[in-house]
Amino acid sequence: MRIVQADIDRLDEVTPLFIKYREFYGQPPLPEASRRFLEARLVHEQAIILIAEDEDSGKALGFCQFIPSFSALTLAASWVLKGIYVTEEARRQLVADKLINHAKNMAREAGVKRMTVMTGEENVAAQSLYRSLGFSNDHDFMYFALKL
Repeated sequence: MRIVQADIDRLDEVTPLFIKYREFYGQPPLPEASRRFLEARLVHEQAIILIAEDEDSGKALGFCQFIPSFSALTLAASWVLKGIYVTEEARRQLVADKLINHAKNMAREAGVKRMTVMTGEENVAAQSLYRSLGFSNDHDFMYFALKL
């Protein structure tokens, strides 16, 4: 398995994974809107998108998307995991682990000081994955959301 960073030339490779990710969370597929969304993130360099590929076939096995951010408190860069998906046939092959570990290495090299992720309280599998990779619950802050 190899991990590659997506660019505009890999848009057609990552879009089907992104659509499956949306469907996993109960969202409609919206293929054209999903493609435009990813295209904008890549063109405007608003996201770091990694793709896990089978080394032999080149088939995409999964992806993750991080959004760069900054902290006024730490005066440092941070990355926020905003999506990760592994195809059903590639699950239990440590694809997610390899994607996130690759992102951790990239982040360190870029001087990023913190990576954050949010997941549903019911998503015990994701919570276990994140803990196994060194993430911990943030007990210092509460997160709120406002739908506009």
